[in-house]
Amino acid sequence: MMPFGERSRRVTGMMFLLIIAAVLHHSFAALSATTMAPAQTTAAPHTDPGRPDRGTYNVTNGNNTVCLLAYMGLQLNITYNSTSQGKIITEVVNIKPNVTQASGSCEAERAVLELKTDANKTTLTFVFTLNTTSSKYHLSEASLTTTVSDPKVGNFSARNSSLDSLQGTLGFSYMCRMEQTLTVSQNLSINTFQVQLQPFEVSGDKFGAAVECQLDEDNMLIPIIVGAALAGLVFIVLLAYLIGRKRSHAGYQTI
Repeated sequence: MMPFGERSRRVTGMMFLLIIAAVLHHSFAALSATTMAPAQTTAAPHTDPGRPDRGTYNVTNGNNTVCLLAYMGLQLNITYNSTSQGKIITEVVNIKPNVTQASGSCEAERAVLELKTDANKTTLTFVFTLNTTSSKYHLSEASLTTTVSDPKVGNFSARNSSLDSLQGTLGFSYMCRMEQTLTVSQNLSINTFQVQLQPFEVSGDKFGAAVECQLDEDNMLIPIIVGAALAGLVFIVLLAYLIGRKRSHAGYQTI
């Protein structure tokens, strides 16, 4: 029969381990929810068109050679004052690849991707800039012209020429599987989904080796951290068991 003191120590040890496990589980659940949650817009949309389809958008130069590649899903969040309804409206619009035409231009340090949809009523433009000193590129400008559903408002436009997003390295493609939100202006934000793009030094019609964004890297760290924590718990439980067993045997030694 196990001595009362030994049994008490084992119960206390198990309770301590259960408390540690509960705290770690709560902490990792909170960390996972924070990391995985998609970025939110400033105004809640009144409609949800669902996740946009990914489209392949290419730009060719004068020699009919592909100089910019983009593969991504795009969603517009347009906020305006509806005069007919007398309130602020946020329209969420998916860019549909099957009705979108891509065009643009490529220069040594500047590349432009222009997407036109709905019989040219919507034009979404991205401008990428290359820093030749650091061999880094980034999205430096985004603009949109379109029409909204309120006929009294009609045309909508927004532009930001001081962006610093979607940063990549020359000769490599930029990739980000996680959803991101690009804030163009107070009235426009763009959600991007599963982005892969390369605006400079495209070889043929294929992406270069991909460099993943920080969001993807952080997301990959979560299962590694959780796995390491679980392994640590298993080790602690095993160690406590071995120590308890050794003490138990020592308590029954004959003198």
